[in-house]
Amino acid sequence: MNQEQHLPLDNPAWHALQTIQRYFAQGTETVQRYMGNVLPFMAYNTDDFSGLEPLQPWISPGGESLFIIGELPQLPEKWQLESELVCTQMISTSTPATPDHEEEVIKLTEADRQEMVDFVNDGQPGYFKDDTPSLGNYYGIRKNGKLVALAGQRMKLPGYTEVSAVVTHPDYRGKGFARLLTTVVCRDIYTAGDVPFLHVVSNNRTAIGVYEKAGFEVRREISFWKIKAQ
Repeated sequence: MNQEQHLPLDNPAWHALQTIQRYFAQGTETVQRYMGNVLPFMAYNTDDFSGLEPLQPWISPGGESLFIIGELPQLPEKWQLESELVCTQMISTSTPATPDHEEEVIKLTEADRQEMVDFVNDGQPGYFKDDTPSLGNYYGIRKNGKLVALAGQRMKLPGYTEVSAVVTHPDYRGKGFARLLTTVVCRDIYTAGDVPFLHVVSNNRTAIGVYEKAGFEVRREISFWKIKAQ
């Protein structure tokens, strides 16, 4: 896939906060963040960068760890780079066929919110906040009444919706749940007229293989920079 295609995905959080998810945005015309109870992401206008300092009024007085996706800008003097997580950004190329599977996939609701938050943070801590489920539709699989697998939608920008929080309980991995749920979420996104994309840690070859079977192709590598803003 030509990396020059789908250029808004080089700075997805910024384009989401400027458009479809602007109701979750805090900040100025050049630097913004998601509300703290929604996502730990901040973003800036790469075409008109004038520093991250103007975001200070929306930073917790005690400091916060936030992520910048894409190009790392110059940080304010007291801010610190905590880590870099190199991810593979993948994009779906066609509406996937739902794989044959005996499991029932359920659309999760407000009544499932706290269970979703607890479940995702057990498997992928730090990215899923109390109001992250407000960003889109989420689907799950239950066993004996308990959630054992989940996937849903996160960032949304014109023409694109991110597949995220693809988590399976360790006792149920290898059963095709992740691929099944990813496919269901993708079909939901295509029905709404958008193209699905996602991010996966670049050294997680197992997960990348699952997404390839679900119809995704690699677009580029992109870093999630964890910043201590204070």
